[in-house]
Amino acid sequence: MSTYEVTRTAVIPAPAEEIFPLVNSFHEWTKWSPWESVDPAMDRSYSGNDSGVGAQYAWSGNRKAGAGTMEIVDSIEPQSIKIRLAFTKPFKAVNPTVFTFAPAAGGTQVTWAMTGENKGIAKLFAVVMNMDKMIGADFERGLASLAGAVAQRQA
Repeated sequence: MSTYEVTRTAVIPAPAEEIFPLVNSFHEWTKWSPWESVDPAMDRSYSGNDSGVGAQYAWSGNRKAGAGTMEIVDSIEPQSIKIRLAFTKPFKAVNPTVFTFAPAAGGTQVTWAMTGENKGIAKLFAVVMNMDKMIGADFERGLASLAGAVAQRQA
């Protein structure tokens, strides 16, 4: 079985306590998620808790946005958030995702990591597409947007 991990890190010039809420609530993701602009007409729904463990988000969009769900399964404020990310389209896949927040010179080091397995059609797809190359830039854009969203809250 072929497994992969995509990880990106950025130092955001703010304390973790100011960044954490933007990730810990899916309602806040519209301010910084790199995928929000992929399909402006995307259907979104929220269920469970507003934030933290039990918060859930579902989306269904165009061919590029696909469809799936996210649920926060662990949340330790302001250190880490674990998310169960499940895609239903274009491929069925479950991708455990973790955000960690650590003190760093100049602010907080935020790390966004996603792991997964390539199996079935996705395994064939992975032969020609490198997941890190495919979504690594999205993670970088997302972290930069997260920094921008934090700066707006501070203003």
